[in-house]
Amino acid sequence: MCGIVGAVAARPVQNILIEGLRRLEYRGYDSAGIALYSDGQIKRCRRNGKVQSLADALAENPLVGTTGIAHTRWATHGVPHERNAHPHMSADILAVVHNGIIENFEVLKEGLQEKGYTFTSDTDTEVIAHLLAEHLKTEPCLQRAVAHIITQLEGAYALGVIHKDAPDQLVTARKGSPLVIGVGIGENFIASDQLALLPVTDRFMFLEEGDVAVLTPSDIQVYDANNNRVTRKVSQFAHGVSAAEKGEFKHYMLKEIYEQPAMIKACMEGRISGDRLLEQCFGANAADIFDQVKQVQIIACGTSFHAGIIAKYWIEAFVGIPCMIEVASEYRYRPVVIPPGTLFLTISQSGETADTLAALREVQSRVLASLVICNVPGSSLVRESDLCLMTNAGPEIGVASTKAFTTQLVALMLTTIALGRRNDLTAEVEAKIIRALKALPEQVEQALAMDKDIEEMAQSFAEKHHALFLGRGTLYPIAKEGALKLKEISYIHAESYPAGELKHGPLALVDKDMPVVAVAPQNDMLDKLKANLQEVKARGGQLFVFAGSDRVQSEDATHVLTMPDCDEIMQPVLYTIPLQLLSYHVAVLKGTDVDQPRNLAKSVTVE
Repeated sequence: MCGIVGAVAARPVQNILIEGLRRLEYRGYDSAGIALYSDGQIKRCRRNGKVQSLADALAENPLVGTTGIAHTRWATHGVPHERNAHPHMSADILAVVHNGIIENFEVLKEGLQEKGYTFTSDTDTEVIAHLLAEHLKTEPCLQRAVAHIITQLEGAYALGVIHKDAPDQLVTARKGSPLVIGVGIGENFIASDQLALLPVTDRFMFLEEGDVAVLTPSDIQVYDANNNRVTRKVSQFAHGVSAAEKGEFKHYMLKEIYEQPAMIKACMEGRISGDRLLEQCFGANAADIFDQVKQVQIIACGTSFHAGIIAKYWIEAFVGIPCMIEVASEYRYRPVVIPPGTLFLTISQSGETADTLAALREVQSRVLASLVICNVPGSSLVRESDLCLMTNAGPEIGVASTKAFTTQLVALMLTTIALGRRNDLTAEVEAKIIRALKALPEQVEQALAMDKDIEEMAQSFAEKHHALFLGRGTLYPIAKEGALKLKEISYIHAESYPAGELKHGPLALVDKDMPVVAVAPQNDMLDKLKANLQEVKARGGQLFVFAGSDRVQSEDATHVLTMPDCDEIMQPVLYTIPLQLLSYHVAVLKGTDVDQPRNLAKSVTVE
């Protein structure tokens, strides 16, 4: 995901911008660039590759100026190359940096070419620069010109603009892509992430959708989507609650569980416009590849494997093409048949999972293309795959994956939409799914509000040695994930089964000492699941049910917590939350090492 940094100050800003880019390197990128107002003109330096290459070039030929913008790019339109690196310019009078995707750039580009503009890159961003230059011919105010041209942009954007005739101004705008204003003393800043600006300020202003802001060293003026002057709140960054610190939480795992609403939003930011997916977020040639996909082969391990099982349900339901899934450690050690048109989809939190990486390398030349869902930019799987979609979950310190898993599910649903467009997925269904995704963060917040009730429920597990988890349909993999979490951090032996399989063996294990956890949302499988739960109750089992309907009642031997309402499509994400909390509280009661459970590692980089 691209990164933006900008500054307007009374002091030289080159080094501030470069340090900001370094702090955004975790987002992943393929090129970097900077533009400054200097000696009456806009001067620019761009380099392919790492920020260090740009820093080296500037060490030899510094840019001296007090107003500037900088960018790290992840290719969507055009291959990684210096000509495609940001900032982009028009007639050497203005420079633009941009995160997001402009869907209608080709139409805009044709109109600008007819007016005589020459394009030197393959990007959608250069359209913004020339469009702005054209409008400035009749509207000399930079803020009003930006406000005008963004009404012509379809898609998602966060922008930073500087102009040679406004040497002490930095204009910014956002819609659908993250952007924050850093508030200083005698200087102000913009960035994609607060972390980029912490060396220079700890006060931040967050823009709303459609806002345009004008920054000078001494002032910040914000205009809403209707071009009305508005005030946005300034907040102070809480230094103690950083990505690498627990802050107010007792454990990293609990902190990361509570971060999930924000991380789910981050996974969608810049990838959705209205009720539509911007599929360029997968990579520059994603559309051509998706057009040729006939089936999907998913490879993953552990928690990522559970995410992949759910993706199989989704892909076959919404796309209507075959989807296979296999554990990487098995797939790589057997002869495999790969049908033509296979998209090889790997899922890995770290991007370094040894078996998954080996499987990719084994089949890379035999598949149509490879796509990775990952949380670590620059990792081996990201570098070696044809396409990637970053989950943007931020650093996950706890060994037991939480926010990485739920953001994987969001990313996999975005993948399902992209593939579905070529097959059975209508625009109406896509819009319904997008609305369900957008509703998730608030619903997850509501599920987190059940924490105290779940903590009380955990008391019933503290002295147990075994547990059984049940689910049906897309909730069966969630039952598997719940059992894995309990095993990982509390060391209680836990198994998971599709509820319909109870009578085929697992029912023999059920007694008063075996707690049985069931995920029972309101869907067309509920009646069948209720019948399965009666089988448990008849054998004296203790039931702990997370239900989406009052049709499941608390009574003797049945303990029910009612979940927030949720669209059936997104039930797997929502029903993950209480199982994470249950496992956490059981582990705390048992006194185990929650964040670093015995015998386990965060990234499995060996066989």
